Formats: sequence, structure tokens, C-alpha cells
Amino acid sequence: MVNENAIKAVFHGSLKLKENESCLIVTDTIKEPIGRAFYEYATGITSRVDIEVIEPTGEHGAPPPRAVARKMLNYDVEILVTEKSLTHTLARREATGKGARIATMPSITEETANRCLDIDYEALKKESQRLYGILSVASDIRVTTDLGTDINFTHRTSSFFGKDGGSFDYPGAYGNLPEGEVAFTPETCEGVYIVDASFPDLGVLRSPLTFKVTGGIVREITGARSEELIERLDGAGPKAWRVAELGIGLNPKARIIGKILEDEKVIGTVHIAVGNNLSFGGDNDVTLHLDGVIRDPDIIVDGNKIMEKGKFI
Repeated sequence: MVNENAIKAVFHGSLKLKENESCLIVTDTIKEPIGRAFYEYATGITSRVDIEVIEPTGEHGAPPPRAVARKMLNYDVEILVTEKSLTHTLARREATGKGARIATMPSITEETANRCLDIDYEALKKESQRLYGILSVASDIRVTTDLGTDINFTHRTSSFFGKDGGSFDYPGAYGNLPEGEVAFTPETCEGVYIVDASFPDLGVLRSPLTFKVTGGIVREITGARSEELIERLDGAGPKAWRVAELGIGLNPKARIIGKILEDEKVIGTVHIAVGNNLSFGGDNDVTLHLDGVIRDPDIIVDGNKIMEKGKFI
């Protein structure tokens, strides 16, 4: 059962739903109990609340049914509580383009909701904007780990994700909840990254996955269960192999539990994604977005270290 304080924090601390506004909950048959908990609470704020229950989509980034996508164009506030992510879909982009404020919660569990949603959103916004202020003017960002990650990123015109720290209180605002990441699409990236914490649908990793990147494209993946990942990427097409995101975790309550929604928000981690980057201002349109979480990195921004072995300095 989702704690009422967690739900209250979403509506009052993050989305700021008002009594004169409309609200839509989109959920699926897997996450319906959690979706309905948000629906029931919303009815106490406004009379203009609807819920849509869909069949689970096949992959993270796959679109919802067309009828639901059309319905999403008509609401002020939306919460998307589904097993697979709808964050990086055309339906979400078109809805926020019309001014909807949207929180997505892919693969959320009651445990994650109860632990990570009830936070100080103003404090998180302050920390997120501080980190954004550093990264947004950087020319070169390097990530290394003792395990062997050594990869460089540059960006020029990228939009940033998460810089508002979960304060989705203005038209067109969107992001994951629980919130707690600042992320962007790289202009270029080169090197090797080793995912040792977790990966979508593989859970907490018992042994690492190694990704070799040249020209912003993953050219090789090795490690236990890498065959499964290669099959998923090949199934989505060549665009799925493009590096889509570098993100840095900032949620003070998040832990590594094997669910990417929470894992990528853990302080002391970074995550690197492949696939769709349209949500970050990129142009890689593919129905897949997969984040790999890396523990205890060093982060060097234009030669200045801002994190050492997972600790902000």
C-alpha cells in the first residue's frame, strides 16, 4: 500500500495540482493498484480526474495506445504509472508541448514510492540547479572508475533533464518521480564505460557489463547476459546503439534495488543510457531507452573534479 504522505508529496510538493485543474492517471494492468492510489487521492483535490488502464507496452520507450495518446493532450496534470517507461515517447512530448505537467513512474514499486517520493522538493531543486549550473557551461566531462570506466562527453546545445529537481509546477514540466538526477545528451562521447550497479530488466548486476564507445555509438558489449542486451538493441534497430544520456544521481533517499527508476537517482552514481534522446533535445528517434547505473565514479568537469569515488567534492 502506498503511504498517503508519499502521494501527498507528489501532488502538493511536485506537481502542485489545483482544484480548478484537470488530472489524468495513465497506468497499466501491472501497476494498476499504485495508479489507482494516485487517482483516489486526486479526487480529493479536483473533480476533473480520469484514469486510463492500458495493457503493458513491450519495451521502455514504446508508445501507449493511440486513443490514450490523444487523451493525454487534454489535461493540466498527468501521472504515468506503468511497468515500462512512457517518459521518452511522442505521446508524452506532445502532451507537455501543449502545457501538461507530467510525472512518469516506470516500474515503480510501493517500497520505492514510500521511501523516495516524500522528500523536500525545494531542497532537491536547489541542488539540481547547482549541478546544472556546473554542467551546462562545461566543454568536457570525463567519468572514470576504479573498475575501468574512462569516457569523455561533450555537449553544446543539449537540453538538460532533471534540473528542476522534481518541481513540475509550470506548464510543460515533466520528469520521473522519484526525482533526483541531472542529465543531458552528449554531443560526442568516446571511451569505455562499465555498468556495475544495475540495468533495466536485469536488476542488480552480479557481474559488470562493458560498453565500448566510439563516435557516440556503442560498438561492443561484453559481460554476463550481454547477449540478452545485444538482442534487445538489435531488435530496436541501429539507432538503439547510440549513447543517449549521461546522468548524475541526487535523491537523498534512493538506494540500489534493481529498479532503474530508483537506482539512477542514487547519490554517488552516474548512469549512461543508449537509445532515444528526443527528451533531451536530441534527434535519435527510436522506441528504446536503457540506462546503465555505475557506482562510485570520479567526475571531472573541464579538468576540475566534482566527484571522487561517489562523493561530491
